[in-house]
Amino acid sequence: MSGVPDILSEVAPRRNYFLGLDFSTQQLKAVVVDEKLKVLHEAAVNFDRNLPEYRTSGGVKKNGSTITAPTVMWVKALDLLMDQLKITGLDFQDISAISGAGQQHGSVYWRKGAEKVLSTLDPTKFMFLQLANCFSVQDSPVWMDSSTQSYCETMEKKLGGPQKLADLTGSRAYERFTGHQIAKVLTEKAELYFNTEMCAPDLKEKLDKPVVAHTCLGPISSYFVERYSFDPSCQVVAFTGDNPASLAGMCLEAGDIAISLGTSDTVFLWLSGKPTPSLEGHVFCNPVDPDAYMALLCFKNGSLTRERIRNVYANRSWDQFDALLACTPPGNHGYVGMFFDEKEITPKIQGTFRFNASDQRINAFEEPATEVRALVEGQLLAKRVHAERLGFSTGESCRVFVTGGASNNKSILQVLSDVFNAHVYTQDTANSTCLGSAYRAAHGLAVKESDVFIPFNEFMADRRPNFSLLCRPRLEAAQLYDSMAARYATLESSVLTQL
Repeated sequence: MSGVPDILSEVAPRRNYFLGLDFSTQQLKAVVVDEKLKVLHEAAVNFDRNLPEYRTSGGVKKNGSTITAPTVMWVKALDLLMDQLKITGLDFQDISAISGAGQQHGSVYWRKGAEKVLSTLDPTKFMFLQLANCFSVQDSPVWMDSSTQSYCETMEKKLGGPQKLADLTGSRAYERFTGHQIAKVLTEKAELYFNTEMCAPDLKEKLDKPVVAHTCLGPISSYFVERYSFDPSCQVVAFTGDNPASLAGMCLEAGDIAISLGTSDTVFLWLSGKPTPSLEGHVFCNPVDPDAYMALLCFKNGSLTRERIRNVYANRSWDQFDALLACTPPGNHGYVGMFFDEKEITPKIQGTFRFNASDQRINAFEEPATEVRALVEGQLLAKRVHAERLGFSTGESCRVFVTGGASNNKSILQVLSDVFNAHVYTQDTANSTCLGSAYRAAHGLAVKESDVFIPFNEFMADRRPNFSLLCRPRLEAAQLYDSMAARYATLESSVLTQL
């Protein structure tokens, strides 16, 4: 019919979406945002629940100080995640760029011949089936592993001591770092090391050269184009670690501090100017600004420790946990607790340490409520004490941004606000690592297309996520925690001295 458009012949315009991935300890998560960086699609695969055949607990397997995860499990999780995204209605052809984040110290060892397999993947089959035999080390060391102390000592000695190593790399030697894990594989499982295609003698020559964080590495693999209908021009922007991605996702500015309350608890902040690495914490390249850095503190005993105390003292109920926390006053009548179920990173301590109001060690607290508050106050005081050693200062102008599972717990956040004497904010969407990955994908593509560097904060100026004020510090409690922070630092030092 004349005058009637042939709508069947019209092709819908391709939309401009960005995909962010987060390979965390317990699950693989994804978020898709539009060109205004508003969240459109989300999906997640929990390793324990959705992949029970790998028999992980908290996403890992523990054998003493050796803590690993089945490498192929991560691949299968990606297969499942892609199918979940498809179910949400996502048209993969609309994805313009992808970026992501992983555990900063997880390591994967590709068997000889793996590169050929990767270049010839069959799009009609799942990846995990095709890559099942492509790993020389079947169980990847993860960030929780602490089995390489001797290798750490060797590296520090050869480079002139821990401070020399920190000056060179931003950190002293830590057991979970990939270099020490590689040395362990070479020493204890040489046959596996020499069967590894991408990590072997002449390691320096085999590793790709580092690139600035906003670099577009190239178009997506043909496997994803043919299997999921990605546009062949979709760009892959360099991935980063989970904490740097969170810094991007939370859009930190100078003076702000971010605290992630997850499987591990982390504290990070933007550093301007020349950094001064120390024996505590880490200095990383900034994930969005090639001329800046970020500081990071990592605490291994995070949500899993909180869950254990909840299970034992609050009948596995967070509501009861909150009630116990609320019925005890700030300061806990002078009782202090330090709970390190796993060998802690900052500081290097394992065990439970309880103190009365006279700073004497005691075996147990009399009331469950005392135990709960001692846990929460102890964890948060530790964060403040060690953050101040990195240059953080409390005060009315300070803002604390929180993320992670416990960022939904108002009772814990009120203690956090009081301990840091700061306003506490959170994003409307809790997945700051996923969001940061999606933001970085959009930023990386914008830089590539403009052919000049665009500062990240400038790029985000009219796209910043919404933040909600959750808690304000209470004056009397904040003043109390000023003295408690100094006391906690003294008690922690005394524990270290006695070990």
